[in-house]
Amino acid sequence: MTSPDTEFISILGAASDAETPAARISSRSLPEVLPILGLSDIVIFPGMVAPLLVETAQSIHLIDDVVGGDRLLGVALQKKPDAENPLPEDMHDIGCAARVLKMLKFPDNTVRVLVEGLWRIRMKEYEKDAPYLKAKIEVWKDIKEDSIELQALTRNAQSQFQEIIKLSPTMADQVKIAAINTEDPGALSDLIVVNLNLSLEERQSMLEMNSVKERLTRLLPLLNREHEVLTLSSKIQTDVASSMSKSQRDFFLREQMRAIQRELGEGDVAATEIKNLREQVERTPLPDDAKKVALQEVERLQQMSPAMAEYGVGRHYLDWILNLPWTKVTEDKINLNDAKRILDDQHFGLTKVKDRLLEFLAVIKLKKQIKGPILCLVGPPGVGKTSLGKSVADALGRKFARIALGGMRDEAEIRGHRRTYVGALPGRILHALRRAESRNPVILLDEIDKVGSDFRGDPASALLEVLDPAQNSTFTDHYLDLPFDLSRVLFITTANWLDPIHPALRDRLEVIELPGYTESEKLQIARRYLVPRQLEENGLTRSNFKIPDPALKRVIQDYTREAGVRQLEREIAALMRKAAFKIVSRNGDAKPLTLVPTDLKEYLGPVRIFSETAEQITENGIATGLAWTPVGGEILFIEATRMPGKGQLTLTGSLGEVMKESAQTALSYLRSQSKQLKIDLSDYGKYDLHIHVPAGATPKDGPSAGVTIVAALASLLLHRRVRSDTAMTGEISLRGRVLRVGGIKEKVLAASRFGMKQVILPEQNRADWNEVPAEVRQKLKVHFVQHISDLIALALCKK
Repeated sequence: MTSPDTEFISILGAASDAETPAARISSRSLPEVLPILGLSDIVIFPGMVAPLLVETAQSIHLIDDVVGGDRLLGVALQKKPDAENPLPEDMHDIGCAARVLKMLKFPDNTVRVLVEGLWRIRMKEYEKDAPYLKAKIEVWKDIKEDSIELQALTRNAQSQFQEIIKLSPTMADQVKIAAINTEDPGALSDLIVVNLNLSLEERQSMLEMNSVKERLTRLLPLLNREHEVLTLSSKIQTDVASSMSKSQRDFFLREQMRAIQRELGEGDVAATEIKNLREQVERTPLPDDAKKVALQEVERLQQMSPAMAEYGVGRHYLDWILNLPWTKVTEDKINLNDAKRILDDQHFGLTKVKDRLLEFLAVIKLKKQIKGPILCLVGPPGVGKTSLGKSVADALGRKFARIALGGMRDEAEIRGHRRTYVGALPGRILHALRRAESRNPVILLDEIDKVGSDFRGDPASALLEVLDPAQNSTFTDHYLDLPFDLSRVLFITTANWLDPIHPALRDRLEVIELPGYTESEKLQIARRYLVPRQLEENGLTRSNFKIPDPALKRVIQDYTREAGVRQLEREIAALMRKAAFKIVSRNGDAKPLTLVPTDLKEYLGPVRIFSETAEQITENGIATGLAWTPVGGEILFIEATRMPGKGQLTLTGSLGEVMKESAQTALSYLRSQSKQLKIDLSDYGKYDLHIHVPAGATPKDGPSAGVTIVAALASLLLHRRVRSDTAMTGEISLRGRVLRVGGIKEKVLAASRFGMKQVILPEQNRADWNEVPAEVRQKLKVHFVQHISDLIALALCKK
């Protein structure tokens, strides 16, 4: 049994207008047994009139018998809505006695009936062997109490329901009238439940409550919820209507304004803007294809209303075309003496780097165009790569723009987004040119080795066109969709190391390596640049705070160990802050504060870095090697030991494949040359060898640790210690040759920083020794070796 559609209600209403329902029946005249009709989607309450659709043969039989008799039946909600012929256990115990007011039969073998709820009833017992459900019933009378609380609940419920009626324009007038004239609390609660938007479970729960007070108490939160929902819905509708009316009002006002302007002969504002744009396009020096596209865009804007969203998109695109420096250039003012002075003033040391930059500037001055290679400054952090790019711009007299590539993963950051996307913009290259207001600035592409890639594309691939002198004269941004000439832009890139850079991109770069600074260079940089800058930033002057060279040297030696000077500047800044505090705390004492080396512990805490060798070798099987890292050179210790076993080799310390192969090669060579080296291997099969490189959490790889590994193994097997003051680097072959490796300058600087006295290098790296600063070469004694036998003689102590 279901509730019929709206069409049936109107038919039923038209058919029933001629008859008036009989008066309501007293509960005492209800028979003890009533036929029970199951309902699937509606709950009937006393006083409620509702249409029902009857479809099953059993239910139609029930209706026929009821209409042919006293027209009384019981209706109850089914527990299982899908049951066509429900059983007693499928029915709720509490239902409603009802009277059939009207019945209509339709050609599709269905019956529509109009029923009126009379009284709550409870099904006590169902009869067996009946053609349809019949049950003994009892009236489920309302429990009322004459109390002030019940009166208050009734008035509150009636008041809230009146508010809901005001917010519900679709509610029938009969409901509004009934709500005003219903005084009985029980009837009022049923009327409210019938007209609230409640679920079947909530309606059945309210039907089963025969306590009027409990029913009204339960109704109050439901009424509050319905009131809030209707209030919010009304507000949303009001806002939408207000927005629509505002848009219409704006439209009418604009039309009136245009009409007034036409009458006054002032013309249309939009037309005036289009006219100004067309004049600006004609006046601005643009390439032919750019001017053609700009004029087409002006024509498109003329056909649009300024209120359209597309108008703003087109206007923004036109602004970009008109504001790019298509022909605007900065005249080069190249004077090599001035350029050298600028580089020397802004950077200390880096002689070879400065010479290469000056050569580059000399070629630009002679050739007047830049079609040469793209410079890539490679070096550890804090050595001045970024500031060198700014110095080149100053030396050329050009505008400078910096683009940070670190962490960039979206190709559109370089090429821009297509205009079909909402909020599309050009890429960073065109943004930098617009900011610089010149088509030939110096653009620094910072941290090019930190460029990543993901599902949005590979920015490194987009940079191939930008950094290729043969292609960048027709660089096309996705947003602009016009070729822009980048051939006159001077691109300079920076990186900490070259390995992560895309091979095709690396091929377009001319690499200039910036090594780490020596101790004396750091002292000069601190004295000339860092100390004056930190004095100014901390409100100090040279007259009230002085840092002599011995104190600066101790700061460099005892509190920093880096290739650049960033940590050194942080330590100097810490000194300045402490000094500022002391000066302010002296209550007007004008005596200048001078920092002596013994004060450093008070200012910066205990010594953090020890300048002597990091580890004094006192056991066999330990050797000191030299390693290259993106942040400068480092020393590393390689440890070897042996234990009872079966002649196996164990390697630990996060070693890469190349380093593991170096260890295998070292062991194989020593075993093959055991007689010449006087190594006793008679018990080799009874022992396992274990090689470990400390700092196990740090990945390590490369062939340059080969000589260090062979020295550690030789020390272990020959029972001779490796010299503590000696560090070494070099690749080895299975024939015992010591081969060339890279990063010699950084490695030797690291040896000097860590207090080494001697270094052992491959003979093939002899030319690289000249690249090492002279002051470091004076501190260290160097040995060049061609064969492992030479290495062992130099590295191991005599017995």
